[in-house]
Amino acid sequence: MKRFKNILLICDEESVHDGLIGRAIWLAKANGARITLVDLVDAAPGELAGMFSALAGAGAQDVEYEVLEFHRARLARIGAAIRDEGIGTTELVLQGIPFVEVIRKVLRDGHDLVMKGAGGSDGGSLFFASTDLHLLRKCPCPVWVIKKSGQSRYARIVAAVNPDPADAQRDALNTLIMDLATSLSKIDESELHVVNVWRLIEEDTLRHSAFAKVAEAQVDLLVEEKRRQSEKVLQGLLSGYPGYSARRHVHSLKGEARYVIPAFAETKQVDLIVMGTIGRTGIRGLFIGNTAEAILNQVKCSVLAVKPPGFETPVRLS
Repeated sequence: MKRFKNILLICDEESVHDGLIGRAIWLAKANGARITLVDLVDAAPGELAGMFSALAGAGAQDVEYEVLEFHRARLARIGAAIRDEGIGTTELVLQGIPFVEVIRKVLRDGHDLVMKGAGGSDGGSLFFASTDLHLLRKCPCPVWVIKKSGQSRYARIVAAVNPDPADAQRDALNTLIMDLATSLSKIDESELHVVNVWRLIEEDTLRHSAFAKVAEAQVDLLVEEKRRQSEKVLQGLLSGYPGYSARRHVHSLKGEARYVIPAFAETKQVDLIVMGTIGRTGIRGLFIGNTAEAILNQVKCSVLAVKPPGFETPVRLS
């Protein structure tokens, strides 16, 4: 996976764990990458001093300095362990709204991957942490949110795709998903499950509405045609990856992605989902907005989320 060269590793107290650090070290070695470690203080510069100004016998500025020094010292310890592995590192404490400052750092310094421990890595729902969701929705580069786990490698990886050769942006996104998922699967010797979810829009209405007046057999034909189209474009996408078939399993599943993908991940005990997330850009047929968020709020595995070419974050450099 010779893709990521400038990794931003979020090491805030709520999400940092050994699995995150180990995976970052592994990825940096595989890519010859540098790692920038950041910790997050949810207060603008000077705001902590204002909060502590009422403390008796303590200089508010000194208290803010000590708080920041605590975070810097913790980052330095993590950075030293990573440097011992022969990887170049930098450490930085960011102050402000956490997801905004992370995205600004990505924009300023051209980071090509953000890695973070899952906010809900205690075994519950994975993505209830607001910083995770904001980054997954708005960060312009791929975001890898890693669940705490004793596993050193992934046993099962899902590539959640929805190909459409007629849509160049959507097709490019699906290619990126497959590139990353197949590469990770090869390195970890994992099972790769390529999942495409399809449905005939308004099938229930056509079948049950008194106003639609469409014969049952006619609806069956429409559903069968949709299934054939879906499987045809999926095979077209897979034809670009002829060398990855040995451990690959292909699933063309009928239903809604927001329900089907979390259920599939739970049933198969998936370790990582590689998927596209995108805001309201008007690109037809992707996991748009609410669908992506619904998936993320249900799955309990790690997620590597990517954006299509040309995606622009709503966050701006100040």
